[in-house]
Formats: sequence, C-alpha cells, structure tokens
Amino acid sequence: QVQLEQSGGGLVQAGDSLRLSCAASGRTFSRVAWFRQAPGKKRDFVSAITSGGSGYVAGSGEGRFTISRDSTKNMVYLQMNSLKPEDTAVYYCAADPRPQYKSVNYYVQPEQYIIWGQGTQVTVSS
Repeated sequence: QVQLEQSGGGLVQAGDSLRLSCAASGRTFSRVAWFRQAPGKKRDFVSAITSGGSGYVAGSGEGRFTISRDSTKNMVYLQMNSLKPEDTAVYYCAADPRPQYKSVNYYVQPEQYIIWGQGTQVTVSS
C-alpha cells in the first residue's frame, strides 16, 4: 500500500524551530513536497525535493526552511527555523511517482502530486 506518514508539528513560540518528517512506503517517488493550508486559505506550496536530492524552498520559507531526505530510510524532512505566527497552518507531505522532466521548482501545484499525507498542525504563537 502506497502511503505517506507524517510526524512532527505542534505548538511553538515565534522564533522556535520544528522538524516535520514524512515517511514514504510502498514505492519510490520522483519528488516529495510540503504544502501548508491555513484556515480559510488555499493550499500553498512550501518546499520540494527530488529523488536525486535537488531541493527548492518557496519564498515564504527561504532562508528559514530546509528540506532534506534520507533515501536509506525513505524519509523526507522539513526543518523550520525562526518560525513566525504566519507559518501557522496544517502542513501536508505530498509525493508523486511520475517521471520528472523539469526542474524541481516547476512542481509547486497540489495537482502535481497524487499521494498525500494526513496533515499535521503547526501553530506558532507570538
């Protein structure tokens, strides 16, 4: 069974750090991404990484967020530092097995990923 299992998240104060984890099982994926969705807002792209290790972080997290993967464990991580209240959202891990023909920063739309994790809440208090 193909699935993504997320862990991490929680309630932190502004300036703190959190690491989200995404465990992929069932198959390998050409790319894995993180999206987030705040109440009443659309689901936004946060970061993505390819099977080859090329990563991309969107502007909202640039300089604060780092994406990485451990291929031996089929894990992808999102390290979030200097968190801000506006980072508060449900964070989703997403993956896609289809061949990748463009650079990782092309794959920033939710419809470009077909497997989704259960979501994890991140709340940053001011």
